[in-house]
Amino acid sequence: MRVVHYVTLAGADPVGKYLDDLPDREAAPITAARAAVEAYGLNAAGVSTRQLRGRLWELRVGAHRLLFVALAGGTVVLLHAYRKASQRAPRGEIETAIARMKQVCAHE
Repeated sequence: MRVVHYVTLAGADPVGKYLDDLPDREAAPITAARAAVEAYGLNAAGVSTRQLRGRLWELRVGAHRLLFVALAGGTVVLLHAYRKASQRAPRGEIETAIARMKQVCAHE
């Protein structure tokens, strides 16, 4: 699979910035999970995913959540990332990902 980041119209990479801001010890497992998805797909050993709404999914890595959409042709677009702080995903985090997913899927 190909894993890419959502990029805003202004050229910003919110997921990349989130990952860059993490300490190396927290970013390393996320990088490893991404590499596993690229090499073996979403069912790779050690990769934990869950469907949230429609085409919106989450990749769970420790306390971090990366929200994504899988496109035709084997591309996964990482839309949004955040640190889990409660049992349920915060509404604003999901709404941000859904808005980005709509933009990505409109150009699919």
